[in-house]
Parts: sequence; structure tokens; C-alpha cells
Amino acid sequence: MPRYAETLQDVVQEADARTLLAGLAVSFANVHKRFGGAEGTLALADISLDLREGEFVAVVGPSGCGKSTLLRLAAGLDRPSSGAVAVQSDSIGFIFQEATLLPWRTVLRNVELSAELHGIDRKTRRQRALRALAAVGLADVANSLPRQLSGGMRMRVSLARSLSLRPRLLLLDEPFGALDELTRLNMQEELLRLYRDNAFTALFITHSVSEAVFLASRVVVMSARPGRVHEVIDVDLPYPRGRELRFDPAFTELVSRASRSLKEAC
Repeated sequence: MPRYAETLQDVVQEADARTLLAGLAVSFANVHKRFGGAEGTLALADISLDLREGEFVAVVGPSGCGKSTLLRLAAGLDRPSSGAVAVQSDSIGFIFQEATLLPWRTVLRNVELSAELHGIDRKTRRQRALRALAAVGLADVANSLPRQLSGGMRMRVSLARSLSLRPRLLLLDEPFGALDELTRLNMQEELLRLYRDNAFTALFITHSVSEAVFLASRVVVMSARPGRVHEVIDVDLPYPRGRELRFDPAFTELVSRASRSLKEAC
């Protein structure tokens, strides 16, 4: 069981990490993150947050509150200044704000890239890439170049690339922020379908409160820098969720509650 970060003062023992992760996919325990040394910027302060296996958690908060830093810590791309981050699986997918496709590679070869970098053999990664493209409805553009696709299609390619690794944990950093409204709504529904079909744990960063409520089983509201957990809101709405959910009074009430919480946190 990998552990991607540990305290700088007290090393977290493997036995402690196992206890910490019992039934959990990710656990942040009293995490602080400071950039630039002892006198640098405190980005996160005293973050304690658990993600249960198979859960979809969305994080909202003002710009600069450390939302993306949470993802980097969960991915093992950074370490906390103090506190511990424990992750159950090393099967992790990361989707960025941009699709980050290589313009000279076809759609299929872009989807193969992550598996290629992980040393997966050519035949297996090709099979996985084709299945992932079919899952996001892009099998017919496998031989196209990224410049031939719309913004929404490029993000679906990015999703397929992560799915080709069969992640148990999917980290998403505002992946739909640059899309037009209709494409964004379509991508939200597509993501929920993939979540249902693949049963991964998701940690999703967004600036949109309505997007967070539509997607997640819990919404974490963070305060302004240094980022702290201001409130965690349970979204007691059943899956699967369709576009008509946005007209449900229960949905609009949850959006209003999360918006009020975010205003208080700022």
C-alpha cells in the first residue's frame, strides 16, 4: 500500500497508515502546506478530510485557497509541510484543466500515452485505449489529430487516457472550466456515466457550486487562503442523475446552501 506523503517531524508508520485507511481511498490528516520555506506562503492549514472508497467528492472555494494543491498531494506530486496524506491505491488518474494532448499524436496514440509511460506492453495498451475511446463515444475519431476536435471532444480524450489506466482514484482539476455551457453540461453527465460504470473514487475541483452539487455525494467548501475545510455538505440525491435534476427543489436548496457557505468562507 503506497503512502505518498508523510510528516516532516514524525514519520507515519505503515501500521498507522493501514489503520488510517481502513475503508478509505484517501485520508488527509491535519495537513499543512507552506511554499517557500518557513516564512513562505501558507497554502493549506489543518486539512483533515477522508474519502471513502467509491465516493465522489467535489471541492469548491475561492481562487488561491489550495484546491489544486490538495490534488497534487493526493497524487504524490507534492508533500505536506506537516500532517499526513495516505492513499490506498497506486492506480491514479489525473485530469488537468486543459486536455494536454500531444498535437503530433493521433487521438488513439494520445490515449495510449499514459499506459506507455507506465511500461504496459503495446498490445495491451492499444486494447485499453480502444475500449476507453469507445466508453467516451470517440471510437470513430481514433485516427484524428487533436486539432481536428472540439474542446469538449479533447476533454473526452483526456478522460479516456486516464480511464485506460483503470484508475481506482480519479483526480480532476477543473476539467470543464473552459468549455461552453452546453458542452459542460454534457461532460458532467458523461463523467457521471463513467463513474457509475467504472466505480472509481473521484476528487473533483471546481469553481461552480451547481456543478459540484450535481456531480458529488459530498461537497467540501474551503475558506480563503490559507485553505481550510469550512464545511462539508452531504448531497443526499440519488444516482443516476440527469439534467432534469437541476429543476428539483432539493437540488436548488443544496446549491443555495453551498453558495451561502462559500460566501461565509470568503
